[in-house]
Amino acid sequence: MKIYGDSQSGNCYKLQLVASFLNISYEWIELDIKNGDTKTESFLKLNPNGKIPILLLDDGKVLSESNAILNFLAEGSELVPKDSFEKAKVLQWQFFEQYSHEPYIAVARFIQHYLGIPEERKVEYESKRSGGYKALRVMEIQLEKTPFLIGERLTVADISLFAYTHVAHEGGFDLSEYPKIREWIQRIQNQKNFIPMKSR
Repeated sequence: MKIYGDSQSGNCYKLQLVASFLNISYEWIELDIKNGDTKTESFLKLNPNGKIPILLLDDGKVLSESNAILNFLAEGSELVPKDSFEKAKVLQWQFFEQYSHEPYIAVARFIQHYLGIPEERKVEYESKRSGGYKALRVMEIQLEKTPFLIGERLTVADISLFAYTHVAHEGGFDLSEYPKIREWIQRIQNQKNFIPMKSR
């Protein structure tokens, strides 16, 4: 199988991480979003939405959206709960990640880390930081109760939220007020087969 992605993207890193945890073999196709690699005719044939990551299977089937790919790769493993309620809780956190976390923390990271907070985006940057801190508070509340987001063990929910949370400082977020999140980050980094986010 092939995974098309950008090594600097948290959404793409999720897939590198789950593949490492589960010893899944794949070919990584590096794309540069800023260079327009996702807008080419050949890429748009694979994903008309023009976004990464995407998974291309050996039989030609294509899957997009990071959490959908993540869940597909982890299906049947210990990273996906068998209990139907716990599985629903995984989805709850993944929807939270895409709607209440990633749009704030990932975008703030992009504006600061890649653009250097240009004048015309300062107002947007501050609004993203506000939303990001709200998401971090929600996570901290849960992690005060359990070592991982669903309970006592690592699941794909943790992988989904870890991707951008562990680099939140690159978006100007101070995690010093979130001790449980910092412990959780360390807990995940201590997992067997953990790999750090790659750099180009």
